[in-house]
Amino acid sequence: MSRLHFFFFPLMAQGHMIPTLDMATLVASRGVKATIITTPLNESVFSDSIERNKHLGIEIDIRLITFQAVENDLPEGCERLDLVPSPELFKNFFKATAMMQEPFENLVKECHPDCIVSDMLFPWSTDSAAKFNIPRIVFHGTGFFALCVAESIKRNKPFKNVSSDSETFAVPNLPHQIRLTTTQLSPFDLEEEEAIIFQIFHEVREAYLKSYGVIFNSFYELEPDYFEHYTKVQDNKSWAIGPLSLCNRDIEDKTERGKKSSIDKHECLKWLDSKKSSSIVYICFGSGVKFTGSQIQELAMGIEDSGQEFIWVIRERKFKQENEDSCLPEGFEKRTKEKGIIIRGWAPQVLILDHEGVGAFMTHCGWNSTLEGISAGVPLVTWPLFAEQFLNEKLVTDVLKIGVGVGSVKWELVASEGVKREEISKAIKRVMVSEEAEGFKNRAKEYKEMAKQAIKEGGSSYNGLTNLLQDVSMYGTKID
Repeated sequence: MSRLHFFFFPLMAQGHMIPTLDMATLVASRGVKATIITTPLNESVFSDSIERNKHLGIEIDIRLITFQAVENDLPEGCERLDLVPSPELFKNFFKATAMMQEPFENLVKECHPDCIVSDMLFPWSTDSAAKFNIPRIVFHGTGFFALCVAESIKRNKPFKNVSSDSETFAVPNLPHQIRLTTTQLSPFDLEEEEAIIFQIFHEVREAYLKSYGVIFNSFYELEPDYFEHYTKVQDNKSWAIGPLSLCNRDIEDKTERGKKSSIDKHECLKWLDSKKSSSIVYICFGSGVKFTGSQIQELAMGIEDSGQEFIWVIRERKFKQENEDSCLPEGFEKRTKEKGIIIRGWAPQVLILDHEGVGAFMTHCGWNSTLEGISAGVPLVTWPLFAEQFLNEKLVTDVLKIGVGVGSVKWELVASEGVKREEISKAIKRVMVSEEAEGFKNRAKEYKEMAKQAIKEGGSSYNGLTNLLQDVSMYGTKID
């Protein structure tokens, strides 16, 4: 039998490209030929890691497709979602991604892969795979829980039974009672057809239902009830092969994931080494989250009021409505210089979370960050904003019971002044120093151990990957 060849095609966004690189590394380490497809501007996200892997005998190819930004009224070089200057231009970005279909199919014709693992936001790739009689596998980049909750909301529309946006409703037919408010749902969940993303997500759903299966960056032991529930209600196959971030064992891999770190790793580790075990709160909201100036002020004052030591990542952005640095309260850095570090730009997140000095992680609940926190065994302070982040928060706070929310209740693309400093301080102290803190920490450590076991030979995710490779290798014989 010839060697299997997988194409990996992530959406051009850090939160999609980074786990795809991990996935390609994992698959290639099992003897499969892996090729990552991306655009010229994003090649650097992958190239250093690919070079390091080569020295370990793990070969990953990379092929580039031109992205037509200017032709779709986007700024030149706008080849990544976090570079889109305003939400109104998201539709232009997705229009440009759809124009990648023809050059992508030319690559498929040239390389003859056995399988296409493509981002959920490339729905057209299901048709591309069908043209060549090969399976398209969807990568959602989220867990079983979030998809199960979203599917129940889609089918049952429980939000139609409440009298106000702030009244909670129960999501039906799930293993746990999950309560949400209408304000926490996305425009797609609410079926607001005029919303920019409505049409895109309609196509995503249709293509996903027609695909061969879904890869999950998760592990069975984390959400067993929802693994079982998902496989009962969905017809297509599924494979849990995570946590993908755990394939980064080397310090360089942990430091350079996605971009070059904005802080020297030795300086960062030296500062962490000087601190007591579990004494630091790591605060980071991913590459796509934006805050208003007033919300930055509240966050800073909440951190200060908590009295805890911290590392706070403030993202630098190419297109800024407002410079986040200028919004810090006067004298904040001077007053907190003994207690904290501010990293401006890109942080070595996995490296920091894995350090024993870190005692909690304040996060927007993007799935990568959530899983990285779980894999590191630290409790979470949750502050969701958009996408499926409110659903991930419910998994953390209501099902796993390893975190506390700051009280964010509104689905929005920019964090406005909805969360006050008192709530921020209270949530931090609750996971760090309250009577409940030990319980959060102990449960978080148990999930860390489960994650480590899942990826080992014979573990649930190791076996999940074995099943995936077997299913793809059998695909041709089954359909002939």
